[in-house]
Formats: sequence, C-alpha cells, structure tokens
Amino acid sequence: MARKKKELPLLRGVQIEALAGEGKALSHVEGQVLFVPFGAPGDVCDIQLTRRKRNYLEGRIEQLTSPSPRRTEPFCSHFTVCGGCKWQHIPYDLQLETKDQVVRDALERIGKIEVGTYYSILGSERRERYRNKLEFTFSNRRWLFPGELDEVKRAEEAGGTPQLSGLGFHLPGMFDKVLDIDRCHLGAGILDDIRLFVRDYCLSQPERYPYFDLRRQEGLMRTLMMRTTSTGELMVVVVFFREDEEARQALLGAIAERFPEITALLYVINAKANDTISDQEIHCFYGRDYIEEEMEGLRFRIGPKSFYQTNSEQAYELYKVAREFAELQPGDHVYDLYTGTGTIANFVARSCASVVGIEYVPEAIEDAKVNSRVNGIDNTLFYAGDMKDILTPEFIAQHGEPDVIITDPPRAGMHEDVITTILGAAPRRIVYVSCNPATQARDLQLLTASGRYVVTKSRAVDMFPHTHHIENVVQLVRQD
Repeated sequence: MARKKKELPLLRGVQIEALAGEGKALSHVEGQVLFVPFGAPGDVCDIQLTRRKRNYLEGRIEQLTSPSPRRTEPFCSHFTVCGGCKWQHIPYDLQLETKDQVVRDALERIGKIEVGTYYSILGSERRERYRNKLEFTFSNRRWLFPGELDEVKRAEEAGGTPQLSGLGFHLPGMFDKVLDIDRCHLGAGILDDIRLFVRDYCLSQPERYPYFDLRRQEGLMRTLMMRTTSTGELMVVVVFFREDEEARQALLGAIAERFPEITALLYVINAKANDTISDQEIHCFYGRDYIEEEMEGLRFRIGPKSFYQTNSEQAYELYKVAREFAELQPGDHVYDLYTGTGTIANFVARSCASVVGIEYVPEAIEDAKVNSRVNGIDNTLFYAGDMKDILTPEFIAQHGEPDVIITDPPRAGMHEDVITTILGAAPRRIVYVSCNPATQARDLQLLTASGRYVVTKSRAVDMFPHTHHIENVVQLVRQD
C-alpha cells in the first residue's frame, strides 16, 4: 500500500524579506529559506507550504494579512494566473535594484569575479507594450476558472456543448492548457486586436477551424506569432497543423482585409509533434516575407525565423553599451559570435576595419548578409554553423586574429571549446553580452582563470520590465 502523503502546514504571519530568483520572493522559516511567488518585501501573510525539500521550502500566499507599503497595483487582469510579468506588484525602482544585485551576486558569488567598475543599471523608459514579438497557442482545452467550471458542468448536464477552446499563453506546468487572453500589456495594441479577431473568427466556425488538441495531436489551428517594429511594420504568422486550402485562404483573406496595415502575412503548415517552425517552410500570403527595424539610420531585415531582441528601444541601449565597451579603433578586426541577423555586427561595422559574424541559424545569416548589403556595409563576413564547430584555430588562421570579440550567446552560455578557442585567439578585448548572469559568471570564471584577462566593466540593461530577466554586458581586457 502506498504511503499517505503528509499534509503540509499553513504558516501564519510570515513576513516576506526580499525578492529572489525566478520572480519569487523569500522568507526564512525555522532556519530554512522559503520561496513564495507574488510576494513583496514587507508583506505579512499566511502561507500554505506546497513543497518541503532538504535545503528549502516552497509555498503560496493563502492570505495577505498586511500588504507591504512598497506594493503597487498590478495593471493586468491576468496577473498571478498567466505566469508572465510576475513583478507587476513591485515598484519599478525596486525591480531595478533587485536585478542589479542579481548580476553582482552572480559575478561575485558564482564566478568569484572581481569587477573593476559596475555602472548603474539602464532602466527601460517603456514599461508596458515594449515587446516586439508575441506568440500565442490555440488549444481545445483552455484554463477554466472556478465559476466557469460550474457553468460548463451545467451546460453539459443540459446536453449542450460548452466552449472550451482558447487562444493565449501556455500555463506554467500545463503543456496542454492555455489561458485565453483578453488583453496583453506586453505588445502593441494592434496585436490584441488581431489575436481577438482571429480567435473569434475561428470560434464562429468551430467545425471548420478546430483548435489544436495537444494531447491527441489533431485539429487545424496551431499557433499565432506576431512581430512589430519601431518603424510601424507588422508581421503575422499563422501556423496550421495540416493543409486545408479553402479554410486557410478564407482565414488569411479575412485577416488581410480587416488589417490592411499588415506588412507581412505568412503561414506555415506544421505537422510535427512540437510547435517550433525553425525547420518548417514559410509561405507568404500577402505583402513581404520580412519586416524591417531601424537603428541609428541602419535598417535590419527580420524574417519569421530571425532572432531580434524583443525590446527594440532597449536593444539600442544594449548595443550602445556593447559598442562602448568594445572601444573600437578604425583598424580593428572584430568577431561577433552568435550574431543572429547581424545586428551587432552591422551596428559596429562603421567603427572598425572588418567584422566576422557567426550564427547557428542559416536563415539568420542570410538576413545578416542582406542587412549589410541594404545598408551599404561591405566590411562584414557571415558564417552559419554550430559555434564550437565553426570557431576553430583553423578558422581564425584563415580569417585573421580578432582584436576584439563580441559574444552574445543563448541562455546556456558558451561551450568550453568556444572559450578555449577565444583564449587561444587572445583578442585585446572581449565584450560578453548575456541574458543569464549565472552562465555568464561561469564562463567569465573560465576566461579569467589563467589571469590573462580581467573584468574591467559591467553594466546591466533591463530589457524586460516586470519580469526577473536581465541582460548584462561585461568588458574583459587582456593583461599583456
């Protein structure tokens, strides 16, 4: 017989002490750290324990008995349910203070790094509607609130067919359920309008446009991705599970007619088990198959598969910090690792002699080449492939030793082979841009272990207000 799981206690009168990682808050109970989502420093609350581990506890706020004076009113009706924007209830100055400390803790405690100068964190002027890319999922199983559960039960008992489909964000820990979003405060208002139009159009003809069943892998409507630019351009990508030409043409035609401001209306037929479209063929229904962003007079082409920083305004601030830390000279030869669509490479090309960009995604590299061409930049070269396979001593011998390396890897950081090659290339300066201070600290420890490089500067840039995510830029200088 299975052992009965021990019921965890309700802790009364717990005071929240500080913000913690992953968007949670923390307190200490009986000598253990207690992590709680949606808490604010200074809150006094009753907390229901949900998990007891050897080194920490987890819980949820059952009742907020004395709210912190530092709390602020959340702006989104989906707060606490959606899973995004977990710090809406935290004043922005405290968000920045916490993120700045997260970076310092990572570099000093994880990486054991001595930093010459920490520059103040760059906050975002726009704190809502700042994202230029949003992705939504169609599901025939939307999240139902308690009141809705009763309505569904009554409808089923009466022999009716309740509406259970939704178009929105995946709920944390529930791969087959989405929260049907009313208004999302992250993207431009036009994205709400398009999503609601598509949702209602499909729901009005449920037999023709069945929402996807993620468990059974059946249905027609799969995902909806939209991108905007600061220049006013707009991309919409509708992903279908299977081809139904008549239904597809009708839906896309209705979208184009209702929203003539769309620059690129694209579609994908994705019959795979997962939602990624990086390996799928993109079809253009209307307009162009790309949109363009502008930065310092440069135009950057962005395709449906291209990576581009999701906060355009703060991306400019981030790249300015990277360029400043690079301290480029007219004769410098620069390597831009994980170049994406060549944004940084082209952004710094006018300040140096040449730039070599390397990126895993072939389509992004093609965009990078186009971005150089349309901007009249002729001192860049781009290569596609796995970084550890492309960036080798032989590659460097063929393309020249870099004076400066700028690296902007994914959250997992850099492969050890890449770090070894960078150290062998011995650039005068390394600029490391990271979206994950923990893996950045790990990599910096490897880069500085020999004592040949020191970290001279660090500056955090807040790209994602109301979340715990943060970008950080550091400068390493070779010690000759």
